[in-house]
Amino acid sequence: MSIEPTPAVNLSRKAPALIPFAGGAVLGTADGHSRRVGLAEAQKIFRSGFALVAHAAFVSGRLKTPPSSPVADVLELFAFVRPAQYCVPSPKGLARALGLTWPETDEDAALTLHIAASKLLDELRALGSGQRTRLAPLAANLIATGWRWGPEVADAIGAIGPSKSPIAGFDTWRELKHWEDEPDPGKPGSEPVGEAEAQARLVACIGASGEERAEQAAYLGAALYAFSPRERVGAPRIALVEAGTGVGKTLAYLAPSTLWAETNGPGLWISTYTRNLQRQISQELARFYPDPVEREEKVVVRKGRENYLCLLNFEEAVRGVALAPGQRTVALALIARWIGATNDGDVSGSGFPAFLGASLSLRDITDRRGECIYAACPHYRSCFIERVIRRARTAPIVIANHALVIAQATREAYALDETGDVPPDRPLRYVLDEGHHLFDAADSGFAAFLSGLEMAELRRWIRGPDGRFRTRMRGLEERLKDLVAGDADARAAMDEAISATTALPADGWLSRLHSGTSRGEAERFLACIYSQVLARNTDQEMAYSLEAELRPPNGELREQSRQLAVALNSLAAPMRRLALYLRRQMNDRADDLDTGQRGRIEAAARGLERRARIVLPTWIAMLHALEHDECAEEFVDWLEIVRDDGRDTDVGMRRHWIDPTIPLVSEILTPSHGALVTSATLRDVTDAEDWASADIRTGANHLNEPARRASFGSPFRYDQQSRIFIVRDIERRDLDQLAAALRELFLASGGGALGLFTAVKTLRAVERRISNALAEAGITLYAQHVDRLDTGTLVDLFRTEENSCLLGADALRDGVDVPGRSLRLAVFDKVPWPKPTILHKARRARFGRSYDEQLARLRLKQAFGRLIRTQQDRGCFVILEPRTPTRLLAAFPADAPVKRCGLAEAVAEIREFLAESR
Repeated sequence: MSIEPTPAVNLSRKAPALIPFAGGAVLGTADGHSRRVGLAEAQKIFRSGFALVAHAAFVSGRLKTPPSSPVADVLELFAFVRPAQYCVPSPKGLARALGLTWPETDEDAALTLHIAASKLLDELRALGSGQRTRLAPLAANLIATGWRWGPEVADAIGAIGPSKSPIAGFDTWRELKHWEDEPDPGKPGSEPVGEAEAQARLVACIGASGEERAEQAAYLGAALYAFSPRERVGAPRIALVEAGTGVGKTLAYLAPSTLWAETNGPGLWISTYTRNLQRQISQELARFYPDPVEREEKVVVRKGRENYLCLLNFEEAVRGVALAPGQRTVALALIARWIGATNDGDVSGSGFPAFLGASLSLRDITDRRGECIYAACPHYRSCFIERVIRRARTAPIVIANHALVIAQATREAYALDETGDVPPDRPLRYVLDEGHHLFDAADSGFAAFLSGLEMAELRRWIRGPDGRFRTRMRGLEERLKDLVAGDADARAAMDEAISATTALPADGWLSRLHSGTSRGEAERFLACIYSQVLARNTDQEMAYSLEAELRPPNGELREQSRQLAVALNSLAAPMRRLALYLRRQMNDRADDLDTGQRGRIEAAARGLERRARIVLPTWIAMLHALEHDECAEEFVDWLEIVRDDGRDTDVGMRRHWIDPTIPLVSEILTPSHGALVTSATLRDVTDAEDWASADIRTGANHLNEPARRASFGSPFRYDQQSRIFIVRDIERRDLDQLAAALRELFLASGGGALGLFTAVKTLRAVERRISNALAEAGITLYAQHVDRLDTGTLVDLFRTEENSCLLGADALRDGVDVPGRSLRLAVFDKVPWPKPTILHKARRARFGRSYDEQLARLRLKQAFGRLIRTQQDRGCFVILEPRTPTRLLAAFPADAPVKRCGLAEAVAEIREFLAESR
């Protein structure tokens, strides 16, 4: 029996739209009438489920109540009708995506939700009969789950036949095209890029409507050195080029990059630190390759595996719900729509409906470390991850990120053959944008953490999950038993490795640590660490992650480290033997192994080798240093209890390079043929001869051949476009005074303000104190660590809404790219001094007493650079720290006016200065 169109509830016309604000909400009807209600009434309406909202989880957080019934989230309807299309998750975002009138007020926003819903339903009605037929099975199943929009969607689609299965419409993996292996493109060439040709391409890209800048052309000339042929092994052509905000460095390096790649590629990777810049570079390349088909052939955006949807995990999630009512099922249905429309499967990309992360953990549907079964997967030939990896091997240009570049190097370091040749998919040329972050990226990428979670994961990878652990991961026994069945030595090596994992932490290790019942060498080692860290910290610090000096270790910790080292050695040896057997089998059985078997063997061998040759030896070396109370010259080791909101999440021993650019140079730069390292903030000071800080942050001081250096100042007129205030009459440790200062500054700017905090606790306290006052002034306040939104979404909302404000942790300063009036005021709650951690103290001892000041100036310089992005921008920068040292002010442009004054004077001048730009 078919399901005829049901009498639609007509939510788009009858349900009130609900727009929350601090202390209440605006309710709006489809005919434009609206009224403001208090928090209690808004909560009652929201809990009833009979309301139109944009981003139900966000609204729930603002109203401080969960819905008792599903609400009509217009974002869900958008994701159903327009899958894989970008939309900022707000009424204004919907207005922009749908081409509607921009809502200036909350009342306008309420009406926008009604209009948006009606427009989307009209688009469904306008679909061809074939498209509606394809949508019908999914719509039928969504109706069965109680989706709020189900009846109206059914009415728009027409008669819906009975669902053939509970996953009909969810199973979009069946419709995906299969990737095909491409032939080896051969070795990249070494043809240089001519300056005249590169300058001509830049001019053509800018076009007649663009602005040609002398600094931009000069920047391009300096960058060309990185694209010249290498003269000798181990001596890459490295160019450090600093370009102030507004120079236009992205287009200036893309011009020679595209020319080099077209002539010599593949082999060029453009790497960034943030996803936002990855997206921006991809968009800028559309100027060079306006044809989307050509662009797809020449450019690939590459991220870590955890950023991509895993089709097998998604299928298992779908089969696990099987029409169960609830938002998780709705979220999976909308993701199914996205799967059918996405080009790359990137869940961190702009087209993914990220608001669904409130209904299910994205970790459930993305690639989980150690779980991939490669060629044994039924979705292997349509896998998004495998497709992008193969495209990256043949595409002339790959847009990656620093973390992935470093991960590739650490995974492949053992794969270099005796001649030192570069593996086929190792880039020969790099453009390393956001180069000021190379130090931090290398610090994270080349570090080691011998911890409970890391060791427990290794145990699961080898022997499979413990009883209560729900995962698809299979142990070596399940993955390899048929491949080693005929070889007694291989079988013995596998059994020995599995047996040796009893020394590693098992499921529940953290609970046993707390109860004093730890078992096995690793758990007893972790218990000793836990005891020593607590003993060497004060009670006042117990709410946060804790660290302690490794030395002197107590006697029990030293003994447990010796026992754990013996156990890890006993694990590494059979793993190496088993990997050797698998490699030998690939050669001996080359004539009868099918593709799937070869893929399984290759994946298992690489996994064994990486763990046995890199991970375990590093851990063992750390334990030997602890046992013998040695101090490795290039490393700093310490003990740590990791906590999240006062709850223990991990325990272990960390090892970091004091200077992480040493492995950065040896593993990435030295094997390359050339690299352009660029940023607006490579150097600490403006002295043209002082590159010492840039050398430290990029590793240029470790190169075999000196880097070429050049710097180009910003074309902006900071004396006319900016003001800097050091507020001297605020006691920032008094939360009421600090909050009052933020409130008055944000009101003075009329919004468009970013508040940056060094402590999340302070951020939350300020948000509670100022949200109502800003709401009364019509200013929306967003806050990291308060709103149930990821950082990227918060920045998108802040960028979209010109008069909103955003509070964030200090690290947010590098993730904000907001040109125009949406960012016209930046406020630091204090000088961003580095935290005096054990690691930082070791680096200060290595790099000198000025190291703290260098970091603080670079952070201020980077934050100020976010403020003025175009010739039309005006912006004010405020530090609420009376004791800001004068020597830190070198972080700002020389012509930017700096004034030390009281809060009232700063507020008055900010109001007047920014009013002139309206």
